[in-house]
Amino acid sequence: MAGPIEQFAIKPLIPVEIGGFDLSFTNSSAYMVLTVVAAGTFLLLATRRRELVPGRFQASAELAHEFVAKTLRANAGEEGMRFFPLVFSLFLFILVANLIGMFPYAFTVTSHLIVTFALAMLVFATVTLYGLFRHGARFLKLFVPDGVPLILTPIIVPIEVISYLSRPVSHSVRLFAVMLAGHITLKVFAGFVVSMGELGALGMLGAILPFAMTVALTALELLMAGIQAYVFTMLTCMYLNDALHPGH
Repeated sequence: MAGPIEQFAIKPLIPVEIGGFDLSFTNSSAYMVLTVVAAGTFLLLATRRRELVPGRFQASAELAHEFVAKTLRANAGEEGMRFFPLVFSLFLFILVANLIGMFPYAFTVTSHLIVTFALAMLVFATVTLYGLFRHGARFLKLFVPDGVPLILTPIIVPIEVISYLSRPVSHSVRLFAVMLAGHITLKVFAGFVVSMGELGALGMLGAILPFAMTVALTALELLMAGIQAYVFTMLTCMYLNDALHPGH
């Protein structure tokens, strides 16, 4: 039986090498494409008819739309709605990727740090560039909190700068670590069930507890798939608020 770490192995499906760089189309790439296609298909089905009394797809899409919009308004104000397409796309991509990863033998793209870091860097770059473009030097007020005595600024400013630069790391590691740890734990308990089941009647009796834990962990992982998409989205909204209202 495959070990709990092998489910995260990146394997080339279409080997491509250009100028010494490995640009192969991998299983990770394939599942990211699948995630985009699945999310796009869901939205197309949901918006196909736009009925007054919504069906299941339309109701689900409207619920997701209002949920993200409410989160964005609560954390970045009405002005933050200009970033709604970005925030909604991130939420839907992470949620669908997490749910796809729950299928047996599926690949979970959000369990790889390079993927979550790329998403976090997209947010970081958007916040920084928009903040500088809109506010210019006033964006630097973000590193001098209101009410800080002038004498303390040589201490506070470096701390705020380091905190700001570390955002992509904390933003990405949180999602990556939760999905990685959850899938490893689930794989370990599922392995116990299979191994003990091969020992005969006594082993099958002993496999009851690991099986119950596997079912419970599966339910927990489904819950975390949604929670982590929400947490990533909420932090994105909070960071966007800094670009819109630095120093507040």
